[in-house]
Amino acid sequence: MNLLFDQNISFRIVSKIASNFPTAKQVRQLGIENFSDLEIWQYAKQNNFNIVTFDADFFDISNLKGHPPKIIWLRFGNTKTDFLADIINSKNSIIKDFINSSEYSEVSCLEIK
Repeated sequence: MNLLFDQNISFRIVSKIASNFPTAKQVRQLGIENFSDLEIWQYAKQNNFNIVTFDADFFDISNLKGHPPKIIWLRFGNTKTDFLADIINSKNSIIKDFINSSEYSEVSCLEIK
């Protein structure tokens, strides 16, 4: 299960969640930080990533194009990386279920508030 953090989330998040999400990446690490949202969505789809974002545009794209990739939409606004890592780590079982469980196979977006 690969998480891809968009450009509005610091690349430093990756090391802070590595124990729960060891394959997570941030767009800067992949050299795609200047891609459009649609290009990032396409990259995620082609490379088996699930997008983590503050950006509603990814939710809109998933409504138009479906999934994968699945979207984890952070609905509490920009915040410090340590706080965000704490939230991601504390919600790791919910995130993993959302991505992997057949129970959520028809759901394209998980909102975390």
